[in-house]
Amino acid sequence: MSKYIKLIGKKAKKALENKVDSRTKNKVLKNYLFLLKKNKKKILKENKKDVKFAKKNKLKTNLIDRLMLTSKKLESIKKSVKDIIKLGDPIDKILENWKRPNGLNIKKISTPIGVIGVIYESRPNVTSDISSLCFKSGNAVILRGGSEAINTNKILSSLFRKSLMANKINPDFVQFINDKNRKIVDFLLAKMTDEIDVIIPRGGKGLVKKVQAKSKLPIIGHLEGICHTYIDKDADLKMATKVLHNAKLRNTSICGATETVLFHKKIIKKFCNTVLKNLQNSNCKIIGDNFIRKFFKGKIYKAKDKDWSTEYLSATISAKSVNSCDQAIEHINKYGTSHTESIITKNKKTAQKFIKNVDSSIVMHNTSTQFADGGEFGFGGEVGISTNSLPPRGPVGLNQLISYKYEVHGKGHIRK
Repeated sequence: MSKYIKLIGKKAKKALENKVDSRTKNKVLKNYLFLLKKNKKKILKENKKDVKFAKKNKLKTNLIDRLMLTSKKLESIKKSVKDIIKLGDPIDKILENWKRPNGLNIKKISTPIGVIGVIYESRPNVTSDISSLCFKSGNAVILRGGSEAINTNKILSSLFRKSLMANKINPDFVQFINDKNRKIVDFLLAKMTDEIDVIIPRGGKGLVKKVQAKSKLPIIGHLEGICHTYIDKDADLKMATKVLHNAKLRNTSICGATETVLFHKKIIKKFCNTVLKNLQNSNCKIIGDNFIRKFFKGKIYKAKDKDWSTEYLSATISAKSVNSCDQAIEHINKYGTSHTESIITKNKKTAQKFIKNVDSSIVMHNTSTQFADGGEFGFGGEVGISTNSLPPRGPVGLNQLISYKYEVHGKGHIRK
């Protein structure tokens, strides 16, 4: 096993020796699009094998939802590739340029990160998105998907490699580890420091925790998405009702779904029944604190302290009352996971206070937390959301998968 994985790492490093120009990068991606269309039936057939295996092994419903491909989801995968093609090449761009008093000219130039290792569960779109993003940003990628999606991941990665070969590019820019051995993940995290530059985990809390605990490599990613929507005393009732419904229920299984709604106490009597009943009518379970339970007329469960730090990933929401915007900020900074938070208010001053003081990678005003997505940000897709304090932070798309170097130009300068 160790020789096999080390060889994959060496092949990825070797692929990086070939610099690919922007035109050729887009030719590869266009060819990949063509192959996705041409092999649609094969892709869906392989995916059905994975879904059947997942159901047989009683995988969680939300994971099966993420795993399952449909014609619509495949179109979404293709759209991401099309969007990436439209984006400019982020490599060899002058990020900064300045001249020193001594005449030295210094340029900060964008470069690829190098070899990116991705460990992920369930989502076949990750194979396509990450392969496309990494290749266009000049990086090589080593993919280690979950055993539950192995057939789908295998065909998607093989189609990308075919596109590379068709354009006479080293196919080892994209490599998929076609082995279910769980020890491989441990090896990637602990023994590949010479071959891999950064690790990106995509999956559930258990996977991310394992990566964080065992990795000797830098990590880009997040542990959980405990996202909040705060409905301020100056919120519009119609807007709050519509936005929260979308933020919670559009897709309950994504990390950008709102898990806790905070209500300013001054509007609870007027707002909570309309806002929460709208969720309940869509079969959402409501868990609330004592103050909200006093006013809400529908079925509501008593909240425990653990509910404020629970990522439900289902049609369940916890509701809490706060005395002020400051208390909402305090709650979020205590129980949140630095992912995505939103405030609903007509008061611009309050909105700015919330945005500046909430310590999260994405902070929103009058919009659904479900917009926490690289595609929605215009990034053409994402490799994930990073909640790290160090960059990249937030949705990690094409322009975030870069490093940089400094070019210093002189005319025989010597330092005194």
